[in-house]
Amino acid sequence: MTDPCPVDVVLPCLDEAAALPHVLARLPRHYRAVVVDNGSRDGSPRVAAACGARVVVEPRRGYGAAVHTGLNATTADIVCVIDADGSLDPADLIALVALVERGAAELAVGRRVPVAPGVWPWHARAGNAALAALLRRRGAPVHDIAPVRAFRRADLLRLDVRDRAFGYPLELLVRAAAAGWRIAERPVPYRPRIAGTRSKVSGSVRGTLRATRDMARVLA
Repeated sequence: MTDPCPVDVVLPCLDEAAALPHVLARLPRHYRAVVVDNGSRDGSPRVAAACGARVVVEPRRGYGAAVHTGLNATTADIVCVIDADGSLDPADLIALVALVERGAAELAVGRRVPVAPGVWPWHARAGNAALAALLRRRGAPVHDIAPVRAFRRADLLRLDVRDRAFGYPLELLVRAAAAGWRIAERPVPYRPRIAGTRSKVSGSVRGTLRATRDMARVLA
C-alpha cells in the first residue's frame, strides 16, 4: 500500500507561540505545516521550527499577505489554510480535504460552530453573518467567512486573489463563485483560543470593524 499524498497546511501566524505546540501536534499524518510569521515578537518562528514546521516570513502585515506567501511556499497538490491560535482543530481538515480529493468540491470550507457561549463574540458573529448573506446573493453557498479551507494549489493560484488584508477570504469566495467552483461547507467545532494568544479580529469591536471594512471593499 502506498502512502497518502502529502497535504500542505498554511498557518498565518502573529504572536501565537503559546498555541503552536498544541496546534502542530494535532496535524494529521502526511500533513505538512507551513507557518507564515507575520511580525511576531513572542518567538513564534522559533517555537514553530522546534515543532517541526517549515517557517517562512512575510514582513508585510496582513492576513492575505501571510496566506499568499504561505501558498507560494507550498508544493503539495492539495493545500489547507487554518488559524494557528488553537480555536480550530487541524484534525477537522481531513473531512475537508476528502471533499476536494474525491472531486466533490473545488473549495471546501468550515462553518464554525461554537462549543460554548462566549467563544464567538456577538460583534464578530454579527459582522460575519451579514457578509455571508451578501456572499450567498453572489452565488457562494456559505454561512461563515471561515478561517479554515481546503483546495487544490494550482486552482487557487489561477483565481488570482489580490487582497492582502482581512478581505482575502471574502475575495476568495467571491472569485470562486464567479468561476463556477463547487463550494462545500461543513461544520467544524469552534473552541476558545489557547491561553496566551489574542485575536486580531474578534478580540475587540475595533478589530471586527477593521476586518469588516477590509471585506466590504471587496464587495464594493
